[in-house]
Amino acid sequence: MLYAVLAYHVEQIITELSQTQDEALMTDLHTVHDRLTAERKLGPAARLGATAKAVTIRSGMVIDGPFAETKEALLGFYVLDCATQEEAIAAAKDLQRVNLSAVYEVRPIPLYLPGVAFPVMAAD
Repeated sequence: MLYAVLAYHVEQIITELSQTQDEALMTDLHTVHDRLTAERKLGPAARLGATAKAVTIRSGMVIDGPFAETKEALLGFYVLDCATQEEAIAAAKDLQRVNLSAVYEVRPIPLYLPGVAFPVMAAD
């Protein structure tokens, strides 16, 4: 089963990190990334660009900004291939252990491939 791990932060905390602080954070995160890669669980992952450059499409209209209802914004994501939700949660806890200002949300991803029926997912 694929799981999305969404990384939320107070954007200002991340943008105000010095280069040295950011490199240290990324070194710690790469330790977790390397383990998840070795376990063949880590799929695509990305640090998203600034929310100031984001747009939202709503009812066919393009609106400036992500318009999050909180101070935290979605700043990155991971796609993990885990056997269970508990395994995905454990991976997200490892990420959060080295990135204390982050809030991680774990969601199952029903994979959609054009021409292929949606997979059946058990209700949790």
